[in-house]
Amino acid sequence: MLIFEDQIIKMKEYTLESLEKFASQVRRDIVRMVHAQNSGHPGGSLGCVEYFTAIYKVIMNHNTNFSMDGKNEDLFFLSNGHISPVFYSVLARTGYFPVKELNTFRKIDSRLQGHPTTHEGLPGIRIASGSLGQGLSVAIGAATTKKLNNDSSLVYTLHGDGELQEGQIWEAAMYASAKKVDNLISTIDFNGRQIDGDVDDVLSLGNLEEKWNAFGWKTLSCNGNNLQEIIETLETAKSLTGKKQPIMIIMKTEMGYGIDYMMGSHKWHGVAPNDEQLELALNQQEESLGDY
Repeated sequence: MLIFEDQIIKMKEYTLESLEKFASQVRRDIVRMVHAQNSGHPGGSLGCVEYFTAIYKVIMNHNTNFSMDGKNEDLFFLSNGHISPVFYSVLARTGYFPVKELNTFRKIDSRLQGHPTTHEGLPGIRIASGSLGQGLSVAIGAATTKKLNNDSSLVYTLHGDGELQEGQIWEAAMYASAKKVDNLISTIDFNGRQIDGDVDDVLSLGNLEEKWNAFGWKTLSCNGNNLQEIIETLETAKSLTGKKQPIMIIMKTEMGYGIDYMMGSHKWHGVAPNDEQLELALNQQEESLGDY
């Protein structure tokens, strides 16, 4: 287990060291998947590795024997679906489908499309999320259903900061607070970048903490590239559920985190590394579970 000051977080059979090795392997998967097809979104995927590691290896009560109804288990919805490489890698390496299937990423007739879809029946995928702005609305519906069914499990969502420029997000935000959807924990990947440049230059979001507080949400913040900190923050969020407010975590990350030449720029939002760049990236991350 990990000890955070006076708080003890049960890590199941995992240690912080093993989780960090897992995260490193996921980063290898991401760059290899995108390189193989010369297509995909490595930047945001790399920045969210610690979050996905925490959610699927520590935080959620979930079942790899997947069913769409999700009764009596926590649910996760990826709203910014373009970061599918990190999602696919973590699902595969958590046991939802064979790791070797990562080889099929973005290929014709593959279940691993560039943006997650449901029509091919991929375990772990509950919604199609190619169009931004919709995930929060879906998650609110799922969370409300759980409350109606007396299901005490939680619902989690992840969103990009550029995605908050979509109006549907704010309609959903109003609804969740007005209806006291307090079994919902949402997170914003706040890396300050989007496909056309810095978020502040495209359409500034202002002070996000003040904004979500004004919309009636309980707001937390953390460094999303610090595995210990994101675990601690998610555990705190869990402790605040059931108190008549939805919860928003503003998670500060670095796009391209872990690959030095990708960090600090929006240019790797949707660009694949070439052969030389792939080798540089792989040399920066440890192979711990075996490449596919």
